Amino acid sequence: MDKAVDSGTITVLRDVPATLVPSGTAGTVLKGSAVRITQRLGSHVTVVSEGRMYRIDGRDADALGLDEGQQTEVPAPQTREEAENAVLEQLATCYDPEIPINILELGLIYRLDVQPADASGTAWTVDIDMTLTAPGCGMGSILVEEIEDKLMHIAGIAQVHVELVWDPPWSLERMSDAAKLQSGLW
Repeated sequence: MDKAVDSGTITVLRDVPATLVPSGTAGTVLKGSAVRITQRLGSHVTVVSEGRMYRIDGRDADALGLDEGQQTEVPAPQTREEAENAVLEQLATCYDPEIPINILELGLIYRLDVQPADASGTAWTVDIDMTLTAPGCGMGSILVEEIEDKLMHIAGIAQVHVELVWDPPWSLERMSDAAKLQSGLW
């Protein structure tokens, strides 16, 4: 289920690993804590508890009384164009934990290069340069890990390399028109 939500308060059913947003610090939301779900997009859930925002992996959604977001295998692309399209589809399922917009629409992907990994033409290497909306955001390594994990679910992807870059700095102009409209900036 991909949607931005503003749920009522729910009680956490078990201790659940979580990442504090935007610092990226690992932590735990304790059983019995009252949380409010602010978004459930891609494979993660963002919640607020006691004035703090946390990102919870979809594999732990049961702790919130939700169904687990399933990661599906993507069939093996046969051409470079199919491989690039499969990569773009997976990247569109990666969301900023604070803003309910995917990283493509936010303009965080600066470069995407899909190349054959070997002479067979059935394996692919993916290189990505990406940025964050703010250089001090601690979520960089978490987003990189999510991207790598999701892209490795595409059959035939042999290697993924994601590099965080800061030049040029991200700005609102990098957002798609749809993202600007959705965020009220247009």
